[in-house]
Amino acid sequence: MNLIKVYLLILTGIFSISLKPDSVGFRYEILAEDLNRPWGIAIVDNDHVIFTELSGQLRQIKEDKLVEEPVKGVPSVLFKGQGGLSGVTVDPDFKSNNIIYLAFSSRDEGKRTNTLKVIRAELIDNSLKNIKEIFSAFPSRNTALHYGAKMAFLDDGTLLITCGDGFNYRESAQKLDNHFGKILRINTDGSIPDDNPFLDLSYALPEIWSYGHRNPQGLINHDGVIYGLEHGPMGGDEINVIEPGNNYGWPVISYGINYDSTIFTDLTKKEGMEQPLYYWVPSIAPSCFEYLDSDNYGDWKGSLLVGSLNYGYLERLTLNVFGKVNYREKIAPGVGRVRDVKVSPSGFIHIAVEKDGIYKIVPQ
Repeated sequence: MNLIKVYLLILTGIFSISLKPDSVGFRYEILAEDLNRPWGIAIVDNDHVIFTELSGQLRQIKEDKLVEEPVKGVPSVLFKGQGGLSGVTVDPDFKSNNIIYLAFSSRDEGKRTNTLKVIRAELIDNSLKNIKEIFSAFPSRNTALHYGAKMAFLDDGTLLITCGDGFNYRESAQKLDNHFGKILRINTDGSIPDDNPFLDLSYALPEIWSYGHRNPQGLINHDGVIYGLEHGPMGGDEINVIEPGNNYGWPVISYGINYDSTIFTDLTKKEGMEQPLYYWVPSIAPSCFEYLDSDNYGDWKGSLLVGSLNYGYLERLTLNVFGKVNYREKIAPGVGRVRDVKVSPSGFIHIAVEKDGIYKIVPQ
């Protein structure tokens, strides 16, 4: 059975949807460079972009120019491995309340353990004010890997947060008494929505929205459909449609294998566990996710954009009328390790490249 799975992984890689070079010419506009591991992007409006550096700095770009001084008042973070200042998003009512949300790893005081935290704060000029912690993942971990740390708003104004399995805690992704390998849903003040799916279970943490995830590296709300991007092991990266209460299978089912080529499960399907909308074999190591609703790039409108860490490019995917992926192509091949991708209200793609900076992709 194990050998059969290896052969299937190889064959799937050979016969998967062909990956073609990009079909639209473009140039890069460098908005910020010489940064310390740019990681997450949030677009306030066409003239205002904010982004995180994993090392702990929050930065602003205004009218396509980097504000030299980092934002003041950012909490201290654990900058180690994949830990640091990671996710950033703006409140749907930012224009009236100036509120942003930051997800980051934080060391437990006096201990060697750490956890994922989320704060809300007002961004006033170049400082954070009225900071409030609204989420802290339980339990703490002794690794600095697989934080997830991506956020998205539902149409009702509640906030979704991804929390990875910590790498060493993957079996916990199937248990509801912890936050490892989960997508969480909270109100923006940190309280729990009264219609979360597991509130009636005494042994379940009330924030849990879905479970059985590995390292959810992307989360988008498109027309009320929540798409999640999962960074898999060696093979088995996934796109999922996220529904409340569902189990997405990790690590019981997977289309991947361990990094050392050993097999941790023979199962790719099981009753009660969701199948991915799409999965990659071989792995592209997906890091970020965005929906492109823009006329600026010809027939790219309606595509899903995915950053690749393994090969250093953006990938564009299209869905057919049945919601299945039917086309792939490379965008910006060789640009580097894309850590985040966002589209501005005017429809321009912005990317954070881990060792280089923040770029705007402008069609020729």
